[in-house]
Amino acid sequence: MRRAHGLVLGKFYPLHAGHEHLIAAAASVCRRVTVQVLGSSQESVPLDVRAGWVRDRFPMLNVVAAMDEAEVDFDSPQAWDAHMTVIEALLDAPVDAVFTSDSYGAELARRLGAEWHRIDPGRRSLPTSGTAVRGDVPGHWWALSPAVREWFCRRVVVVGAESTGTTTLAQALAAHYGTLQVPEYGRTWSEIRPGGADAPWHTAEFDLIVAEHQRQERDAMRTAPIPLVVSDTDVLATTIWHERYVGRPSPSVRRRAAEWKPDLYVLTGDEIPFVQDGMRDGEHLRHAMQRRFRAVLAVHGVRWVEVQGPPAARLRQAVRQVDELLAAGWHLREPLG
Repeated sequence: MRRAHGLVLGKFYPLHAGHEHLIAAAASVCRRVTVQVLGSSQESVPLDVRAGWVRDRFPMLNVVAAMDEAEVDFDSPQAWDAHMTVIEALLDAPVDAVFTSDSYGAELARRLGAEWHRIDPGRRSLPTSGTAVRGDVPGHWWALSPAVREWFCRRVVVVGAESTGTTTLAQALAAHYGTLQVPEYGRTWSEIRPGGADAPWHTAEFDLIVAEHQRQERDAMRTAPIPLVVSDTDVLATTIWHERYVGRPSPSVRRRAAEWKPDLYVLTGDEIPFVQDGMRDGEHLRHAMQRRFRAVLAVHGVRWVEVQGPPAARLRQAVRQVDELLAAGWHLREPLG
């Protein structure tokens, strides 16, 4: 029999395939489903981010969120009372079905006057959990939806002045790890912009470049086969090119750079020979631009390294830094209970 209103609740710390299976099971037998995202202040992922993950995956459902700081003790009536105060406050209508995989669902359903549906007890069909994901994000990458992957994905950006080998290194680095590489959209725009490369540049063009490059980065982070993507330049580099071509900083591009920081910058050295491809300013500006990159990176608040030498040596230097980044893990704090 189809139920009127089903309830699924959890920390979704993070949302994973087991949660999605549970929510889908509720949606298959209920005309309406409410998903409650309950968090505590000691957890590392903000509550609104977790609620956003669920909404991204299940936009047709009613997703609500609240902080629940009560202790997790399913044998304590007082703890249950505290939890129910939060749970019932989030409900806009009575529920007649409760869906869980754990045994606490029996008491939750009793307190709500609903029927308990136990889905995949022991998680035999989908052997994962929030604890397992937090402990090994790469090993459970398969269990994460695109929005969750975007949040966890590490982003490494290769930057540098003209003709310093940024594209060569970005492609080699992505190939080394078997992941996605985001090409430099500013280069693409330079080739297709109205008026060609010699027409005066405008701030609106740089806003367009930043928006499209960031969109491509997010798409890559959502679909990468591992929690790592490599980007050929980014919004911070675009702030420097705006200074070069417009003659002054752009508040809008700078603001985006402050809000969209990667995990690591790799600056390609300017000691290699300059190659003119028909679109570059020229060698007379390259060293000054490289100094500007160093100065900006030094105060941006993101770890960075400058690599030099032939391509193979640069790749080895960059790989050492990326390996350290990935080995550091995510260090998410444990939830209550």
